[in-house]
Amino acid sequence: MSSQDSEGQQCPLAVGVETSQSASDGETDCEVITVTIGATVPTGFENTAAEEVQEKIGADATISKDRGRIYFQITTDKLSQVHHLRSVDNLFVVVEEYDNYQFKDSKEETLEDLQKLASKLPWTNALKVWKLNTSLKKKRGPHRRPQGPKGKGRRGRDFRDRGKAKKDDVETDTMETVTAEIEKLQLEPTTGQGVGEAGSPDLENSPLGEQQEVEGQEPVPKVLKFRVTCSRAGDKHSFSSNEAARDFGGAVQDFFLWKADMTKFDIEVLLNIHNVEVVIGIALTEESLHRRNITHFGPTTLRSTLCYGMLRLSKPQASDVILDPMCGTGAIPLEGAIEWQQAFYLAGDNNDMAVSRTVNNICHIQKKRLDKSSTPGLPIDTVQWDLCHLPMRTSSVDIIITDMPFGKRMGSRKNNWDLYPPCLREMARVSRPGSGKAVILTQDKKCFQKAISRMGGLWRKHHTVWVNVGGLHAGVFLLKRLSDRVKPHLYRIYFRNGIEITFCHYLFD
Repeated sequence: MSSQDSEGQQCPLAVGVETSQSASDGETDCEVITVTIGATVPTGFENTAAEEVQEKIGADATISKDRGRIYFQITTDKLSQVHHLRSVDNLFVVVEEYDNYQFKDSKEETLEDLQKLASKLPWTNALKVWKLNTSLKKKRGPHRRPQGPKGKGRRGRDFRDRGKAKKDDVETDTMETVTAEIEKLQLEPTTGQGVGEAGSPDLENSPLGEQQEVEGQEPVPKVLKFRVTCSRAGDKHSFSSNEAARDFGGAVQDFFLWKADMTKFDIEVLLNIHNVEVVIGIALTEESLHRRNITHFGPTTLRSTLCYGMLRLSKPQASDVILDPMCGTGAIPLEGAIEWQQAFYLAGDNNDMAVSRTVNNICHIQKKRLDKSSTPGLPIDTVQWDLCHLPMRTSSVDIIITDMPFGKRMGSRKNNWDLYPPCLREMARVSRPGSGKAVILTQDKKCFQKAISRMGGLWRKHHTVWVNVGGLHAGVFLLKRLSDRVKPHLYRIYFRNGIEITFCHYLFD
């Protein structure tokens, strides 16, 4: 991250460049650039993502002040490895980042500064990485429109009306993500701007690739299409996300002479603002990397990246038997079977439609693996059962990982009070005493913790990760199965200043 010097000027962190040359053949190898990659991850699993980056790429990741993002430096020869990370949702290359950006007091001055910022940024390396990334990834279909009603923005407003920001959006604590439409801004002719200037590659020698050939004429560079997406969090900004994206995007358009296109864009420029932290980047993913494995969705299908975080929390070992007694669409066991293939997975549900979706998703992955000439089989069995009476031997499961009903889209809070205790007791029965583990996701924290306290010493809560699931504040609870040799001692109750305090002691035989 960059900081500001004593004079109040913003001092951006320079992006390093390394060039490797091969003298043996008299040819120069491709330029190797060291850049900062940003990644969005499931909120709460930032440390898990950082561990995976260190393990698979060998880079030290830093966690942003804005939860849900990590940053790490790589050289471009490792760019393809970044796309194989299982814990990240979206990737972008950082153009510039500011730890303490000084926003002006008035909205007009702030937006004017953002406009000026576009021409001062070191775009060259980021654009080279974008081009390399485009050549690495497979060709995909057209870009998806932002979710929402047809012709509307994410909040159902027409794009043309987005400039009319309400005062409440500015004064209250907000977390907005808005994409600005810049098509209405005219492309005014400029003399010399964007050609050979510092921080901006000229268009004729641009690293941005494709040339359009016209018979009888010299090839001319293809005019790139772009859009700007602004994500803003904080309650002390005098501007809205829409206004920042609109003005910054207009300046980017004037600087590069690109054409704005909201749906069939070539480049997506990101403007991330979190209080005084500002990060400008270029997206490297067209759609979230969590959109994998699942083709048959249910009402509560988990993101694959969230499933990976839960699995990694349990630390699967070779030959472990891993159970998901409420598998839904099979997202958890599928992610595990792909990443930790030496374990065996049991996926079950009491709903026949859920079991059918799981089977279809497994068949889809097997077919994809067969098409790639790899081993199609997956170590998964699927069963329909009563989750309170599992048809399994006692002490036969090493790890249980499941998403329990929140009582929102599935079940109800009232039913959870009757469902959770017998489920946890049955899970304890099939888990191996002393070594068994359970990773449980639920938003009904009160009901869950009450049920655990009434298990008579079967489970002990070891660790909790607080996550955001579709806007809901939920908990991922890591439980340890206590040994049968552990017996709960009598509760000792004390009273201090009228407050009842309860203690529970465990004794070993």
